[in-house]
Amino acid sequence: MTTRLGLSLPQLRQYSLGTDVPDVARTAEQLGYDSLWVFERALFPEPATQGLYGMTGVPWPDEYRGVADPLITLTLAAAATERVRLGSSVLVAPLHVPFQLAKSLATLDAASGGRVVAGLGTGWSLDEYAAAGIQPFEERGKVLDELIEVCRAVWGPDPVRYDGQLTKIASAVVGPKPARPIPILLAANTGRARRRLVDHADGWLPVGMGAEQLAAQWRELQDLAAERGRREPIQTVLRVNPTYTPKAYDGSDRRPFQGSVDQIVEDLVAHAEVGLEEILIDLQSSARDARELKDIAAEVYEKARAAGV
Repeated sequence: MTTRLGLSLPQLRQYSLGTDVPDVARTAEQLGYDSLWVFERALFPEPATQGLYGMTGVPWPDEYRGVADPLITLTLAAAATERVRLGSSVLVAPLHVPFQLAKSLATLDAASGGRVVAGLGTGWSLDEYAAAGIQPFEERGKVLDELIEVCRAVWGPDPVRYDGQLTKIASAVVGPKPARPIPILLAANTGRARRRLVDHADGWLPVGMGAEQLAAQWRELQDLAAERGRREPIQTVLRVNPTYTPKAYDGSDRRPFQGSVDQIVEDLVAHAEVGLEEILIDLQSSARDARELKDIAAEVYEKARAAGV
């Protein structure tokens, strides 16, 4: 087994957070999953000022009407597990006050024994930025840059000092410290975002939209890293969002990760051959409740390992 497998935690409205998150977390760890993951969707604008991912006319999925807070969800999972890594794919970093997010992640890492993976992105929702009120949407890149710097400072040795646009720390002791350096992974889709990743982050969070496209993006990122003189390896966690159906999808227009468990595993095999370190499988949208989510997750894991993923 060369590819680690992760599972998304239940954050949507059909789940009972207080019971289902710990239950699914424990089950995933027992099954053999290597990590557990959350995502962030702060609100559901009605009516929306923009389409999904900023695309005109594309409606937001109904599941976004109630997405649980990612850090609280990870905390519930941390208390119920011992081994699995605890990651975000992704936290919309500019929606958060940099110092407070840095301290929250450090505290969770200390409490969990060094298991946090900080997956960050800039997001795309104008409504979420307006609600958060940290900085305008147009300044999201600058906010992410500062947040990464603040995290490195807060997680580092005392006294902590930082002088930025949003964050001013003259000299202070800030604890608790993480149990180990928390890796920062970025969802980077543009040239500028990829340069940020290569220069300032530990890893990459792509989304599986097809094995050939993924392989091309990975080659481009590796070429950029070599061009910019990066020596450290780039950590990688691929997110896939399967649309599960009990029966095989027999349409000629089947998208990657659409259909039965066997079809999902077939696509996992193809994407694993690209050579990334880990694949995060988000099955929560396809399940009606926690029991079904656990059953699908168990079948996917068993068949993926049998197929050599």
